[in-house]
Amino acid sequence: SFQLSAKGHLSMWPAFPSGQTILRNHKPCCAPEERQSSNKQALLTIPKPRYLEQLESYLRKQLQSLDLTKTNSQELKLQPYREIFEFFIVNFKTYKPLLSAIKNEYEATLVYQKKTIRALEPLKAMVTTVSEECTRQILALQEKERDEINTLKQEKQHLLKFIDNMKEEKNSLQTQVEHLQTSVAEEYARYLNEYSARRLLLAKLNDMCNERLDLTRHQAEDIKGEDTVKLTLALKVARQDLTKAQMKLNTMIADYGDVVPRRDFESLEKKYSDLLQEMKTLQKDFEQLHKEYETLLEIHRETAEERDNFCAELQRVQLNCTPRPNWAKCSEMIPGGADRWGCLAVGKSSDQLVDVLLEEIGTGALREINVFPGWGKGDKVPVYLRHEGDVKNKKLTKKDVVNILKDVWKEKIALEQQVWKRSSLPEFFLSYLQKKYGDAAAMEWSYTLYENMRLYRSNHVLSSFYDILTGKVCEEQYHNQNQLISNLQNELAACDSSNSGSLTSEHMALREAFPLKRKESIQELVDASRYSLDSTEDLIDYVSLFKEDEEGNAEPFVAKLRSQHVREKQVYLRQLKNELGDLPEVTADDLRTSFCTIDPDIDDWTLDTYIGLAYQVQREQPDQEVIPVETALERLLTGDVRRVGASPWDGRTTGFERE
Repeated sequence: SFQLSAKGHLSMWPAFPSGQTILRNHKPCCAPEERQSSNKQALLTIPKPRYLEQLESYLRKQLQSLDLTKTNSQELKLQPYREIFEFFIVNFKTYKPLLSAIKNEYEATLVYQKKTIRALEPLKAMVTTVSEECTRQILALQEKERDEINTLKQEKQHLLKFIDNMKEEKNSLQTQVEHLQTSVAEEYARYLNEYSARRLLLAKLNDMCNERLDLTRHQAEDIKGEDTVKLTLALKVARQDLTKAQMKLNTMIADYGDVVPRRDFESLEKKYSDLLQEMKTLQKDFEQLHKEYETLLEIHRETAEERDNFCAELQRVQLNCTPRPNWAKCSEMIPGGADRWGCLAVGKSSDQLVDVLLEEIGTGALREINVFPGWGKGDKVPVYLRHEGDVKNKKLTKKDVVNILKDVWKEKIALEQQVWKRSSLPEFFLSYLQKKYGDAAAMEWSYTLYENMRLYRSNHVLSSFYDILTGKVCEEQYHNQNQLISNLQNELAACDSSNSGSLTSEHMALREAFPLKRKESIQELVDASRYSLDSTEDLIDYVSLFKEDEEGNAEPFVAKLRSQHVREKQVYLRQLKNELGDLPEVTADDLRTSFCTIDPDIDDWTLDTYIGLAYQVQREQPDQEVIPVETALERLLTGDVRRVGASPWDGRTTGFERE
């Protein structure tokens, strides 16, 4: 068996002698290369420990005795090394626990890798089969394409022959055309000659006729008015011709009396076309104004109803009003005294102060509770609260709860990025607690976190997680709000060319980042960004606008941005409700038409997503059955529904913004 040195110390050869040699041979003025060569020479003079030489000799003998031609040669080679490591564990008793743990971990890893290899062997065979099948299909497709290529080549040769025949036929026809052109030119010259000859002949005939008339007139002058019958007949014929001409003239006047010249007709037609186009434009404007008028009437009616309700509520409040409470008295009951109460009450209304006071009272009551009653294991109980009997209260602080919920979001987002699939928050919440705290303590943490989230409604981290966990709001709204804030940070950083971390209110680029927001909303964000500045300062530290305190409370700028996001969704759904009118129920087509009316720039993918959210079906399978309008609006309110393009009521001459 192998033995340790006489003193029982673990030899550091060659590191320990090397260090001594370097110190002994160190020369400050020599180069590093020279020192390294001298160190190597010193090492060669120091012998190896006897125990190391025995181990190496034993390892060589074992390796030489192995038959490495077998299939499991690598496992056979591993066995001598395993035995050497066992010698180390047995002889070095001081390091035996650590070395045993290392060996066990490596053995477990090897067993796991062997199981994985055995599990992948069927997949390897399947991959080989699929590869052969794909190769066979590729060869079949190549054979099929080869036949098609041959067919196309034959068709190409046929078409080339056809083109050659057509070219020959074209040349033949061109020759015939040239021959016919020559013939036509000859015929034209012949007919032109005949035409000239005919004109000369007609001129000669006219001369002969004139000569004959002159001769006849001279003969008639010799006869002294004996032929009165002939003159009477000529007069009668002339009168008949005059009557026919008069009748023809009257007929033309009767038929064409209402006809206008083409020039006047075209001018009138153009004027009519212009007037018709103008009339259509005016008709369209009239319809638009009529629609706006009806909208204004509807909103006037709603405003009148709200005014009446507010008046009635004002009268009721005036009858039941009590003196304004002295909130400063609360500082005596709140832990931390007046300073902490001043921080909690700054900028809050009476209703919000009541919520803060209830949270503080609930916090004290929650700390006094030692156990929570279990909700049971029914199907209606959330999966993260299914427990029989009492559950221990972990008594966490708000800071601890915020950190745990942030870690839950971090782990969930990392997992979804790996699997590219959205998981259910309640199920992931339970699995996270079981993985981190164990199955036995998971319910204690779950009940404690749930009660804290239900209590602290003024904290965004807790309230948003509670709303998503209980199904009041979809998870997409949380992620989209974070993406909105991240995009704004990038926009502001891009505007900061000097990387100083500060911008003036004119260079905040809020209008470019939020082109659909109203001027009033942009001004609210600017005012929130200047919350901690004096009235004379204009340089805004935009980096500090996105910071959070240890309890997850954001700065007023981010809080205002989130509140505007929720308010804009409510306004958008209110416009949708007004567009649907008094319909008690709505179909998918009606809802689609209303969305396109209030948001003309909405794309088909987003529209199908909203329809699927309202009907609780997949986007590719919209439900055509009718559902109540209130049900559809409640479902849309839980999702991330927002405007895609500019409102059709923005920028009108009335200056009215529909809500």
